[in-house]
Amino acid sequence: MSDATSKTPETSETSDSALADRLTDPRHPRSDRYDVRWTIENQMGPHALWLLEWLAPALGLADLRPGARVLDLGCGRAMTSVFLAREYDVQVVAADLWVKPDDNAARIAEAGVADRVLPVHAEAHALPFGEGTFDAIVSVDAYQYFGTNDLYLPTPTRLLKPGGRIGVVVPALREEPAGTEPPTHLAPWWEPDFWCFHSPEWWRRHWTRGGAVEVEAADWQPDGWRDWLLWCEVVAEESTDEFHVRMAGRCAEMLRADEGRALGFVRVVGRRK
Repeated sequence: MSDATSKTPETSETSDSALADRLTDPRHPRSDRYDVRWTIENQMGPHALWLLEWLAPALGLADLRPGARVLDLGCGRAMTSVFLAREYDVQVVAADLWVKPDDNAARIAEAGVADRVLPVHAEAHALPFGEGTFDAIVSVDAYQYFGTNDLYLPTPTRLLKPGGRIGVVVPALREEPAGTEPPTHLAPWWEPDFWCFHSPEWWRRHWTRGGAVEVEAADWQPDGWRDWLLWCEVVAEESTDEFHVRMAGRCAEMLRADEGRALGFVRVVGRRK
């Protein structure tokens, strides 16, 4: 595949067209240009391109100069890194702990952005970059796994140039649980990993108290749970990976039971002081 928007040969144009129509939404016009089979094949959870497109205006990605350096922290299979390079003409370091750089390098080359995206292996607490290296840092559906530690934020923030922004989108809770934990209606699906889900207010305080950044946004995505549910349903129906089919199906059950009462997404943006 030489282009991330090209069709895969094993799928019919009719089925791809119907699937694209199902997922098209005016809130994410850039994401809708990418082949749905490619996004399904390379997903590792919620639709990362939709979430990145929601983050982009708050982070000011369109205001970055061509060739600006961006760290994609916890990039997964590098879909977001490809998107950043193609949509905003920036140089991206695609950092992940679990996906091998060689695997991502192949995807990046197939998408035609090997000259603008560098895949690296990196652990979030030992980032191998110098202070002031990046104009911006992005993390989509990853930061919650390492960034809830009270002492963590200065680790990536030191890599920003003065005035540079860090922006993340994370699965979240509308409000911090009070009384019964977890919420009773979510108990059948609750997993230990979900304890890293927090409210917008929690994230704002978490980023403010350390003084590493000036918090510019910490807000809830309206009806984000509906996008999450739609994507889970599509992955459960269309993925060829049994693990992802099973996980997406279970997640869809949870989101239907919740109906937006508790679950959704938060974006947080901070500027290095």
